[in-house]
This record gives sequence, C-alpha cells and structure tokens, in this order.
Amino acid sequence: MVTHGRAETIGPALARLEQVARLTGVELLLSDEEAEKHGRAGADGRSAADLAVVLGGDGTMLRALQRFVDTDVPVLGVNFGRVGFLASVQPGELEARLTEAFRGRYAVHSLPVLEARAGAKRRLAINDVVVTSSVLGRMAHLGWGVGGEDLGVQPCDGLICSTPSGSTAYNLSSGGPVLVRGLDAIAITFVAPHSLHARPLVVPPDLDVAVSNQSADVEAAVIADGHAFASIAPGGSLAVRLAAERSLLATPLEATFFRRYREIFVA
Repeated sequence: MVTHGRAETIGPALARLEQVARLTGVELLLSDEEAEKHGRAGADGRSAADLAVVLGGDGTMLRALQRFVDTDVPVLGVNFGRVGFLASVQPGELEARLTEAFRGRYAVHSLPVLEARAGAKRRLAINDVVVTSSVLGRMAHLGWGVGGEDLGVQPCDGLICSTPSGSTAYNLSSGGPVLVRGLDAIAITFVAPHSLHARPLVVPPDLDVAVSNQSADVEAAVIADGHAFASIAPGGSLAVRLAAERSLLATPLEATFFRRYREIFVA
C-alpha cells in the first residue's frame, strides 16, 4: 500500500483498508517509509506484492506507478485527492471495491511509459515530460523534430510530451488532445506558443521526439512527472520516446475510461 499526506490525515482510510484486508484474508505489505509514517511493521513488498493499493490522489498514484513500473504488480487507487483520474475508486466505495479487488475482480490496463534522455541522464515518466523556460517571464526558443525530421524552432513557454495517461493532465490544460487508454502514442503540445500556427501533434510509438534549446541565453528545465530532471543549456538537447518498460493500472471492472472521462470532464 502507498498513502498520501500525513498519517493523521489518511489514518482513518488506512484503518478501513486494514479492516477489509482482515475480513478477506489479505496480507498488507508496507515499505519502510510507509511503516514509519503509520507506526506499523515494515517490509519491502515490491517483489512479493500481488496488488498495490493507493490511498491518495493522482500524485500518489504516479509515485506508486513509478515504484512498480516494469513489474507484474498493478496499481489500484482510492481517490483521496482532487481530480483523481487515475485513482478510480471513490472514498465512499472503499470497502465494496476493495473487497471485490481482493477477490480478484478488477481490470488491468498496460500503460505506455516515456523515456527521457538528456546527456547521460535517463528518466522514466508515467504522465509527461515537460521542457520549459527556467527563467520566470522569459520565453524559450525550442527546436523540435520527430523521427529524425526537423520541424523548426518555436518560441514558447514550454513543450509537453505526454502519454495517454498524462494526456488528461497538463497536456489537456494546455489545449492538447486526450488520448484514449489503449493507444501507444505521444502527444506533443506547446505551452503558450508565440505563434498562430503551433498545433498539438500525436506521434506513433516508433518515432523519437527531439527537443533542443535554441535560446540565446535561457536554460531550459526538463520536468518528468512534476519533478525536475535535468537542465538544457543553450545548444543542448533532449530525446523522448516510448520506453520498453510498462506500468500496470488496476481499475474496478465498471470504471471504464469513457465512464471516468464523463464523470470528471463532462458531468
């Protein structure tokens, strides 16, 4: 299990989870960090777990998906955050949905993951890789290309490369397209482009995205899933592609992509 926030905030939800586990004969495994937070016995459950349960929002979900990337452990989220698109169980459903999940009734979705390379640095991202100006109020001039073909230089506040999972996050807020779960593709969306013609682009899995910093004196920051990853000096570059690794998202059988989309973005 992976939890969000302070122990006293999420403690009541943890007690409910522990009660469901007792009633269904399920053993809960906590990392040392979670055990210390909640005053429980700890164990490294990464290799022994059958299912990871998240009590938190999408940020906690991303942390769990990162932790269990490229394993056989699917991640199921109970939404104690704000939007909770990835965390598909609502707090009031905790007992019913987790009872079903602990009996094996859940769907598993294989999610594509981004790989970002800047020099010798490599980072995986579940949601998105963002290249943005490191100086507040200054535009970056970003060169970009796909599949080895140059697509020019775009003055902008930044550029987002997102997976289908991340397409409903910063990408959507910046006017990018929503990619339906099940696609293997990258959405490329500019943030505040200084142009009337910059449009989002969706590229297939076998094409790499190249981004270079063509600014004269502004460094570009690279952010993976909301965390700073690298800096690109003027003349430097970044490569983004779909990684060989995958992550596994678990959802209740009834929580389809379009049902969640309608609940959050339409209703």
